Amino acid sequence: MQTLLSMIEPAGKENGCLSYDVFCDIEGKTVFNLIEEWETREDLDRHIRSERFSVLLGTKSLLCEPSQIEIHTVSHSEGMEAIDAVRSKRTQ
Repeated sequence: MQTLLSMIEPAGKENGCLSYDVFCDIEGKTVFNLIEEWETREDLDRHIRSERFSVLLGTKSLLCEPSQIEIHTVSHSEGMEAIDAVRSKRTQ
């Protein structure tokens, strides 16, 4: 949760970030939701390739259960495969 909270202000200042918030499930206090809204897909992709997002992905090893990532756009929804595809472009 500390990592998620520490990302709110800096991510909110990134170009194209419309909103960036963390929510805790009221029934499962160990369930968190990170809801981001970006002006364009290019802005989101730049964020996904960022060092800050790398830190977020690094916290996955600390979780009791696998994380679930969903990307919703106006036209369709995507999952972890979208994250992997965007991040692999950074190293090419």
